[in-house]
Amino acid sequence: MTQRRRSKKTEVEPRRFGRRSFLLGAGAAACVGAGLWLRRKELSEQDKTGKQQQNVNNPALPAGEWRAVWISYLEWALLDFSTEDTFRAGAAQLLDNCAGLGLNTVLAQVRPFGDALYRSSLFPWSHLCTGVQGKDPGFDPLDVFLTEAHRRGIGVEAWVNPYRLRSSAVMPPNLAEDNLANTHPDWLCTAGEGLYLNPAVPAAADYVVQGVAELLQNYPVDGIHFDDYFYPTTEESIDAVQFAASGAVDLAAWRQQNVTALVKAVHDTVKAADPTLRFGISPQGNPDNDLNSQYSAVTAWLAAGGEEQVVDYLCPQVYWGYGYTLQSGSTRFAFENIVPAWLAYPRAEGVALYFGLGAYRIGVGDGGANPDSVSGWSTGDALARQVQDLRSQNAGGWALYRYGSLFGAGAPEQAAAECAALRALTGKEG
Repeated sequence: MTQRRRSKKTEVEPRRFGRRSFLLGAGAAACVGAGLWLRRKELSEQDKTGKQQQNVNNPALPAGEWRAVWISYLEWALLDFSTEDTFRAGAAQLLDNCAGLGLNTVLAQVRPFGDALYRSSLFPWSHLCTGVQGKDPGFDPLDVFLTEAHRRGIGVEAWVNPYRLRSSAVMPPNLAEDNLANTHPDWLCTAGEGLYLNPAVPAAADYVVQGVAELLQNYPVDGIHFDDYFYPTTEESIDAVQFAASGAVDLAAWRQQNVTALVKAVHDTVKAADPTLRFGISPQGNPDNDLNSQYSAVTAWLAAGGEEQVVDYLCPQVYWGYGYTLQSGSTRFAFENIVPAWLAYPRAEGVALYFGLGAYRIGVGDGGANPDSVSGWSTGDALARQVQDLRSQNAGGWALYRYGSLFGAGAPEQAAAECAALRALTGKEG
């Protein structure tokens, strides 16, 4: 197994912990810290001085442009896990394509369904490795992937879905005996056919934090990444018992506190492991949905710095094109409008703002009511134009959703032209 790298800035003899005590301590201590953050945040809101916040030096942020791509479970499903050699070959080809595009980061989904594409004492093996959740593939896919990525100078942020155990009745097709759905049914909630850890259960949140600590302890990942999956539904029944017991009166605010407590705990766990590692979140591009449907207070996260900091970066998913128009006639989410709106939010010095771009829109469009909602995504340089605009507005970087929309048999016919246009921007043309 590839060993956890030690920051050159912190060459200190490590304290020795038992694995279980380390993980439990990381989760419990961080969750307590999150509660204090929430209280401090309430107090600071009552006593704003209006003074400019001091600059915060954040060693986790890259010095240059962050150029990333999401590698989802859909990409893993196309790789051959039958042996370590076949997996390595597939991973090498994938990473060669990323390097050839000028990317410097991959967001690799390592825990998609309460399972793991790595050796874990907390989560069962992913079904993506063998077809059966809980079955050992005989090698460690994440260890191989990290070795190949770092050999090419590509950073890997471990993409974790904190709550999701099942997205439908057939995904994943089976749940292992030691899946949390079976070992802790009291931690669960459902939404449609989906099965999730209940964000209102502190023990479940603590377990998620322990899982992050385990990853950081055992693997040289360059960061931890969450996407927009927080509360799975707005249905009041899923946490009615916990809400009643809490004594809170505002359900939405209480749910936001639950999510922020987890996010703060994960951030602090990452920083305790190594301050040069980053923790970022990719929320929906619509901040109203983030707050009111996912209960993620993204604008507050952007503004929180210093001891109150909860993320190193946000990467909102602005998967809309130029001129995108709702049926109502609103162009609020058109690319030329939503990016400046995000950039206008107050942001702490230690927090970066990147943007997720919809590579999966290439050739098929974004569903807008505007007449060019398809043709605008069929030019062969739609993504490159957006990257140029981000650079002109001093955005810190961008990520492409997703790899399979640009490479492989499933990529649209315009993908080759899109990649060529991106290479011209990243200096990889020819």
